[in-house]
Amino acid sequence: MTISLDELESHLFKCADIIRDAVDPTDYKEYILPLVYYKSISDEFEKQYAETVEEYGEDFAHRKNLYDIPVVPEGHLWEDIRSVSDNVDQALDEAFEALTEENPELTGVFRADYINADALDDDRLGKLVEHLTTYDLDRNSVPPDMLGEAYMDLVRHFAEEEGKSGGQFFTPPQIVNLCVRLVDDFDDGMTFHDPTVGSGGMLIEAARYYRENQGGDEKKLKFSGQEINPDIAAIAKMNLSIHGLDGQIEREDSLSSPAFADEENSELTRFDRVLANFPFSADWAKDELQDDSYGRFKHWHEKLPRADRGDYAFIMHIAEQLKRPERDAAGGKAAIVIPHGVLFRKHEGRYRTHMLENDMVEAIVGLPENLFQNNSIPSAVLVLNTNKPAEREGEVQFIHAADDAFYREESNQNILTEGGLDHAVENFREWASEERVSRTVSLDEIRENDYNLNIALYVDTTEPEEDIDVEEELSKLRELQAERDEIEATMDQHMEALNYE
Repeated sequence: MTISLDELESHLFKCADIIRDAVDPTDYKEYILPLVYYKSISDEFEKQYAETVEEYGEDFAHRKNLYDIPVVPEGHLWEDIRSVSDNVDQALDEAFEALTEENPELTGVFRADYINADALDDDRLGKLVEHLTTYDLDRNSVPPDMLGEAYMDLVRHFAEEEGKSGGQFFTPPQIVNLCVRLVDDFDDGMTFHDPTVGSGGMLIEAARYYRENQGGDEKKLKFSGQEINPDIAAIAKMNLSIHGLDGQIEREDSLSSPAFADEENSELTRFDRVLANFPFSADWAKDELQDDSYGRFKHWHEKLPRADRGDYAFIMHIAEQLKRPERDAAGGKAAIVIPHGVLFRKHEGRYRTHMLENDMVEAIVGLPENLFQNNSIPSAVLVLNTNKPAEREGEVQFIHAADDAFYREESNQNILTEGGLDHAVENFREWASEERVSRTVSLDEIRENDYNLNIALYVDTTEPEEDIDVEEELSKLRELQAERDEIEATMDQHMEALNYE
């Protein structure tokens, strides 16, 4: 049975209706996303297994490393789950455990405990399984791109259900697209990393962009990420897998416990591209990292960022993750979503000085407020480049993309428009200066402003005053004066008639 993207998205969204009121909306993702993933790999494995048996026989089909999909152990295919009517929760938990044992790379992916979800009884779980059975999700029935897009929409849907907390693992797609385009021009073999990977949206968009906009093979790119929340890390792993991407997602805090590093040489792994939307102004382990073994912080300044405001700690970490031209001719680029305060807070000028004097800052793109779910804080994208083109050395481009020409209002949230995104990216690529939109600024001018990067210092962001036609305004004034005189004359007549002085 063929299915369109809209039908598939609607089909997956209805999963929430089945378990609504049985679990809190903030937990929808924990129970539904693993099931969708399980259904997709079971369908694809069953298809590949049947094709292998038909061509090479049963014995051959049991060999290791034959399949480009996780192997589903005997007795745990989707149809096996579907046949269970009693203790469905136990059958699901056992199936996920068996899948993980058979495929160690899935360790940490299936974290939901269906047995302990008391309200998810046999009736609800049975209905959920039966609902997902409606459509085959193997690659012939649903192309990986379509399934991946529907899966991302499901993640987005659950982020909206969760409100503000959902924004911690999901970045609006327009911002993700902007970040990718600000560091584009990819090549086979490039490495992409997100130190606060969330549900994996930045990495997935980079893969899509390479395929659709550059005609490349995303399977020739390498993806990695780190996520502190184990439940969200599991979603990122499933998300990459559903999109057919080979990526490595690690858990723990990337500041306190960086997972991508050469510990023997005390160096972080360096990447061609880093994309990130770190948690704004979050606490970080400043005291424990005063003498960081990877040297990420103190070479910027002897005083580290405040313990209750880790913005620059993340920026320092990301800068250290970029390839350097002295080792890698192309260097590395990063697009980082930041709160506006990073650009001008006085006590952080010491860190801006380091970035600028080392000529790492390529551009700053100011964004409209209210772009994030239930979070109105204004933000920007900071573009770092460790190997800026010669014509851009000693300059920074400022782009004011917060004007209403760049976005539209939708209910309680602003959305960057496609035209607005194109406009901002075009200015960046052409290194243009456009009145009220963008300007390339010399480092000397930034020094004169004490390394303050507030966009309004460099691009006139005030609303233009309307030109005044003096003759027309005087004519209006004369008309109003004549009208007033006529009214006063009428009033005098009435007063005389009433003998009122």
